[in-house]
Amino acid sequence: MYRLSRAEIGRAWASAPGPGEKAVANCDEDSLTMGVEAAVDCLTGTDPRSVDALYFASVSPPYREKQTASLLARVLDLRPDIPTIDISDSLRGATTGLALAVNAVKAGVAKKVLVVASDLRVAAPSSEYEPLFGDGAAALLVGDSDVAVEIADYSTVYSDFMELWKRDKDHFHRTWEDRFLMDEGYLKILPQAVVAAAKKNKLTPKDFNKAIYYAHDGRRHTEVSRRLGFDPKTQVQDPLFNAIGNIGTGHVFMMLVAALEEAKAPEKLLLAGYGDGADVFILNVQQKLENIRNRKGYKKHLASKAVIPNYEKYVRFKNLMEWEAERRPADFSYLPMLWRERRQNMSLIGCKCKVCGNVQFPVQRICMWCQAKDQFEEFHLADKKGSLFTFSIDERAMVKDPPNVLCEVDLVGGCRFYCSMTDRDPKKVDVGMPLEMTFRVMHEGSGFYNYYWKCRPARA
Repeated sequence: MYRLSRAEIGRAWASAPGPGEKAVANCDEDSLTMGVEAAVDCLTGTDPRSVDALYFASVSPPYREKQTASLLARVLDLRPDIPTIDISDSLRGATTGLALAVNAVKAGVAKKVLVVASDLRVAAPSSEYEPLFGDGAAALLVGDSDVAVEIADYSTVYSDFMELWKRDKDHFHRTWEDRFLMDEGYLKILPQAVVAAAKKNKLTPKDFNKAIYYAHDGRRHTEVSRRLGFDPKTQVQDPLFNAIGNIGTGHVFMMLVAALEEAKAPEKLLLAGYGDGADVFILNVQQKLENIRNRKGYKKHLASKAVIPNYEKYVRFKNLMEWEAERRPADFSYLPMLWRERRQNMSLIGCKCKVCGNVQFPVQRICMWCQAKDQFEEFHLADKKGSLFTFSIDERAMVKDPPNVLCEVDLVGGCRFYCSMTDRDPKKVDVGMPLEMTFRVMHEGSGFYNYYWKCRPARA
């Protein structure tokens, strides 16, 4: 939700980083929580239990050795018998996951595959990447029915070219001289892959209504457009750099979503992911695209924003300095308890009394309303809207985004839920305001991340 203007970055470093702004994750967000947001929006109107596989692509997962896709599947309450796969270490991971999903559906081993791409890459302060790197996630659902966009063809090529990298001991990215990288890397590899895919399908640039392809920055994107022969004004998808920055693995998905919000049947699209090679897809827009325009998608998420007032707050969000130690650190967590209550706390599932119909959280054995025993059914709370019943504001709390706003939320269905509020302006918090639930990082304890649900002002 947050944006940081490049003018503010320039103020901090007495430089001229360019126009526009970039998307910035809140201090309680990471690639998993953003992936949850994207997946929930993607699955609007779809039963999560109908998903047959989940692929998660990221170069910034919360764990170096622990699958993120399985955590994401738990939060979404997907079936336990589906394959979950992490695709990491390359910005091409999103289109790699898309190709794997297409192959799984074509092979008949899955009818619906959810592909989520998410990144929160931290750039070195005052580096060329700091104004560019944004945070975000996007998701696609690949299936064999109710097809909104047909994937007519797919081709790929790998490359071992060193362009942008991080070693296991690096905090920030490394690169080389820009002209060498342009001439031998992106401007050679991506065009060759696109030309080969077009030739294979007997297509020319004029046959495409829109070309969507990844680039590190605007200059490279413009240059490759010229080399491929697409008209930048009518055929090339806006790379979104001035609006959200480069969001990494999910960027090409985000560009596709933005393009599909304007597309109509029977347009033909070209989609190309890049990183350690290139993936190229030929897409045909179907009439059923009109049936899925009820997502927040790109435009609505873009419009629902708050501006970070200064670079210093950005430094706090990104943890770019050493801070005073917490006076009451939450440095202990009990893993058996978290495991035992994982569906309740990760998927946010309460219980509804079969006798009196009241909804309660946490899960009970005895109904607090009618005292019926073991007469409950599961009730999902994560997708429920709500309103603020009451709140308190703790000005002295040691949190990264003070003050701490503690809330009692009345959720649709009758449950009252206690939690913190995030993505908020404390001055605008008021009883009765519309709220929604969001999955966030709570704290680190016992060497692992603790996640839970918070409320936030409802995004339009």
